[in-house]
Amino acid sequence: MDGPTSRPARQIIETPTIGDQFAILYPLSRNLDLRLAPFYDPGRARSERFFGLLYGETAGAVEQDLETVAAGPARFRVTRRHGVACQLAVAVADLDLSAAEIAPLFRDVGGSYNWRRIAGTDRLSAHSYGIAVDVNAAIGGYWRWSGATEGAVGTYENKVPWALVEAMERRGFIWGGKWHHFDGMHFEYRPELILYSRLMEGAGQ
Repeated sequence: MDGPTSRPARQIIETPTIGDQFAILYPLSRNLDLRLAPFYDPGRARSERFFGLLYGETAGAVEQDLETVAAGPARFRVTRRHGVACQLAVAVADLDLSAAEIAPLFRDVGGSYNWRRIAGTDRLSAHSYGIAVDVNAAIGGYWRWSGATEGAVGTYENKVPWALVEAMERRGFIWGGKWHHFDGMHFEYRPELILYSRLMEGAGQ
């Protein structure tokens, strides 16, 4: 089944349909209150079939389309498929990389392409497809490092400037800081979710 399902959140995360990916609307505002709801994680449900078709089903298939995008001292390896590298480069160009609030984000970055499973799961990371980048982890933060319990993560003390978040969102990247299970260093190319949110906002949903 490719449509949305009504299964428990944990099951949807483990084995999402394509429709499940759109079940939680990604918020385009600066309000982080929505993420207080357990498992409010728009974008964490990823259909491997969907991503494999778009970006490659094996490491070898993904790697043949990788290119490097510079962001100050950082070097991000991402796929050129479907405009990912191009959109990341434009998002970076929109930023003042010398600004005091921006420059530290691109030092000691978490990384980009890495064909791997998400820790503690059998699911491929978004990094496996060359569509995700992690900025400075010390600034972004990650829910597992906080000692929080899954489904009851609580507040997130955001230190990532909105200038970065909004520059990335304009180019089709979602931000893990808006998830209940926050991953504040993490951005991934999900233009389908950004577009869907804009359409729903326009429709008054």
